Amino acid sequence: KLGGYGIIRVLPICPPPNTTLIYPFMMLALWGIIMTSLIGLRQPDLKALIAYSSVGHMGLVISATLIQTHWGLSGAMLLMIAHGLTSSALFCLANMNYERTHSRALLLLQGAQIIFPLMAAWWIIASLTNMALPPTINFMGELLILTTLMNWCPLTIIITAIGTTLTATYTLYMLLSTQHGKLPHGLSLPPMMTREHLLLALHMIPLILITMKPNLLF
Repeated sequence: KLGGYGIIRVLPICPPPNTTLIYPFMMLALWGIIMTSLIGLRQPDLKALIAYSSVGHMGLVISATLIQTHWGLSGAMLLMIAHGLTSSALFCLANMNYERTHSRALLLLQGAQIIFPLMAAWWIIASLTNMALPPTINFMGELLILTTLMNWCPLTIIITAIGTTLTATYTLYMLLSTQHGKLPHGLSLPPMMTREHLLLALHMIPLILITMKPNLLF
């Protein structure tokens, strides 16, 4: 997100989007979305999977800011703020699992919904926002970015559609791997504490409020 902010700040000295100098950077940003998504699909480490998800989403931000249009910059700003809250919530959930199991492997985290139903609810909310489910602010940001990219070059819809599909796939893979399945034997896990619910609520409440009134960011 700091990198996306830095790109926005140096836009006045960047070349215009209709020059050939922009094309290599645009190709790298769009290819990065697919590459990080494919790496996330085969990632056994929960925190690494969430980190690759952030890198993939920031590929959309870079491509939108390089086009230098009002819609592109607005979509990039929305997605940076929305995904900043979403990925932070996912990292908090991953750390809560790590504090109980002392492992980041997805295989040891399966079946958590049986003993942590409230944590499973937080996982579902954070995963749906990570997938940019309507009408979340993540969806609004991605919709503006995809529209901007299509207006710049219609062929970009192929790459962005593949990237969006892969994002939904590895997010569902993460959710099903951690919450469903057979609980490993021999685990004695403490229940969730009030401070953990408060921490997650402080991530999700701003997302909900911004979704209800997105023109605050515009």
